[in-house]
Amino acid sequence: MGDDDFQHQREQLIRDELPQLGIRDEAVLQAMMSVRREDFVDDKNREFAYRNAPLPIGFGQTISQPLIVAYMIEALQLAPHERVLEIGTGSGYAAAVLSRIANEVLTVERHPKLADSARKRLKQLGYDNIRVFQSDGTLGLPEHAPFAAIIVAACGPCVPPPLLQQLDLGGRLVIPVGEKQGSQKLIRVIRRDENEFKHEELGFVHFVPLVGEAGW
Repeated sequence: MGDDDFQHQREQLIRDELPQLGIRDEAVLQAMMSVRREDFVDDKNREFAYRNAPLPIGFGQTISQPLIVAYMIEALQLAPHERVLEIGTGSGYAAAVLSRIANEVLTVERHPKLADSARKRLKQLGYDNIRVFQSDGTLGLPEHAPFAAIIVAACGPCVPPPLLQQLDLGGRLVIPVGEKQGSQKLIRVIRRDENEFKHEELGFVHFVPLVGEAGW
């Protein structure tokens, strides 16, 4: 499949399908249009890059469904000057999309091989405002806090307290919360004050478990 085929599929998904499914933020749509999803999937799954579905990337992890990536990023309500923390780098796709909107993206992956491959891939593709860290994502990156926005690409039993404390005032955190294999809800948390957090439910989702000290 050639570049023109992928371009056509990308336009069909992002300009036609995603808006019909409720994605309205033009900044999110433009960011997704500028990122080649085919560069972030395994060769054996490359032809399926623009199916609106998750795809395996190894180590029991997946590259998320494009609709969910768009929906979660839209829920962050990002401004161009803001710094974002992403938990669950995976192949680096969502970090790449985030980097086309935000000023800087810090992303954490617990699997060393996934973190290393994502770091190399993002560097080769020219995403120079992304930094990849390999550590327990449930603990965030306290040495780099606070963050205007935090996005978590795995489901926890609750919102990890360390991540809440790394939100700036007015900051937004989007995370799936629920059972490992059962019902999960996408939650947005907005930090109103030092100890005041507003929780909003955004809908039902299905993610892999968030593994770590403050997760499963």
